[in-house]
Amino acid sequence: MANVLYIKASPRGDRSYSVAVADAFVAAYSQVHPDDDVTTLDVFYDDLPAFDFGAVTAKYKIMHGKAHSDEDKAIWAGIVSVIEDFKAADKYVLAVPMWNFSIPYRLKQYLDILIQPGQTFKVTEEGNYQGLVTGKPVFIAYSRGGAYPAGTEMAAYDFQTKYLELALGFIGLTDIRSVVVEPTLMSGPEAAGKAKADALLKAKEIAKTF
Repeated sequence: MANVLYIKASPRGDRSYSVAVADAFVAAYSQVHPDDDVTTLDVFYDDLPAFDFGAVTAKYKIMHGKAHSDEDKAIWAGIVSVIEDFKAADKYVLAVPMWNFSIPYRLKQYLDILIQPGQTFKVTEEGNYQGLVTGKPVFIAYSRGGAYPAGTEMAAYDFQTKYLELALGFIGLTDIRSVVVEPTLMSGPEAAGKAKADALLKAKEIAKTF
């Protein structure tokens, strides 16, 4: 039995293209793996600790063995708890819309919590980065209002897939399978509907072997 962590990064609920595709993926996956557990984390509506001055201060005090307060320990323990929950999963599913050519700020906050030395990556003796969360597959449902296909001039604006997959790869998650719903706005509702239908079919197919 596997534990699947489903990370929703859109606040739009039923109106979200990325969530619709990821939901369909999870439903198809659950039919193939009925005994697996799926836990949903909604980064917009679930409570995430702030990675602010207090968290950064606690991090460096504790990491470098400096004197730290009970408050520092409590703040850092909250960060580590989120990381441990993430690492406890065997597989990951993400629903990610494009915001201003990149990812939503709450997903960035979540990544800033997760990407910590000694927790999800380390620096080797040779000075290289090495991810510590390995051997786990990821499925990502992307959506964007415009179209940014690879090999076109518009692809230069795509910091959504580039950044997210770089960040996940940095911590060791390199088995990434994805579908993209595009364009959801620029070509009208008919084109958006077709893009969504195509993405749903692809997502359900990927779920069979995930």
